[in-house]
Amino acid sequence: MTDRADIAAIVIGRNEGARLIACLDSLAGAVARVIYVDSGSTDGSRDAARARGAEVVELDMHQPFTAARARNAGLAHLTGADTPPTFVQFMDGDCSLQPGWLRTAQAFLEGNPTAAVACGRRRERYPEASIYNRLIDAEWDTPVGRARACGGDALMRVAALQEVGGFDPDLIAGEEPELCVRLRAKGWEIWRLDAEMTLHDAAMTRFGQWWQRTRRGGYAFAEGAALHGAAPERHCVPNLRRLILWGMVLPLATILGAVITPWALLLLLVWPAQVLRLRLRGMPWFRAFFLTLSKLPEAQGALMYVRHRLSRTRARLIEYK
Repeated sequence: MTDRADIAAIVIGRNEGARLIACLDSLAGAVARVIYVDSGSTDGSRDAARARGAEVVELDMHQPFTAARARNAGLAHLTGADTPPTFVQFMDGDCSLQPGWLRTAQAFLEGNPTAAVACGRRRERYPEASIYNRLIDAEWDTPVGRARACGGDALMRVAALQEVGGFDPDLIAGEEPELCVRLRAKGWEIWRLDAEMTLHDAAMTRFGQWWQRTRRGGYAFAEGAALHGAAPERHCVPNLRRLILWGMVLPLATILGAVITPWALLLLLVWPAQVLRLRLRGMPWFRAFFLTLSKLPEAQGALMYVRHRLSRTRARLIEYK
């Protein structure tokens, strides 16, 4: 049995509408407290959350918004008064909790005192709606067992979060993997369980949305490598190397080479060859194509990070919805 008195939930969102209502309804009766952190919604989300018994925290929108800052605000509200619960389930407002998840995750964390985070299978609610939703659903199908990182939905040990100071509020992307780097440095473990956790509604139907989301990933890779890229962690370094090779070096070599000789255009064949290589390794055609293509928007995001760092300007959130 789940000890609901020992679990709270922190939900973050902005203008999620019916998705937020479904999220809050899925948590009803499953946890002792639900804290909803709102980031300037104009669709009545705050009132809808209060009507469902959630404690509402409104972010000061005069400061740049990040998901990390919103989660920290929820955590500060949770731990600011009474004795906090042992565990907190973080969720995005476009997700719904799967039945049985909290029971499974709580039992695992209670039986493994060195585990700080338990995450499960997050699925896309409507994978058939678009090829982009299918890509996201496949992206979340990660190996079961001890992991290096988790996503935005996870059950976490409050004491571990407090030990490392929560999320880095300045990160516009990749805040969960960065948190996990610091947790693991303190001796905590991250685990992916073989259990259904949440349903997510990406509502991604356009190529431009996919490009924006992937560009955000490239930004996160570059910033993650800058923060924790040194040995032995090498955080995000392999991802950064791949996007530099495929998204920067290869296109630039093709363009510059074509100025010298048209034979350089044969370098363009490397792209379909890579798609074929991935397909021969068992990857579906659509995933092989988009994984290869993804290095271009990732490179764009990485260059965006470099520009912001050199100019010492703060990046704005890269949103795809």
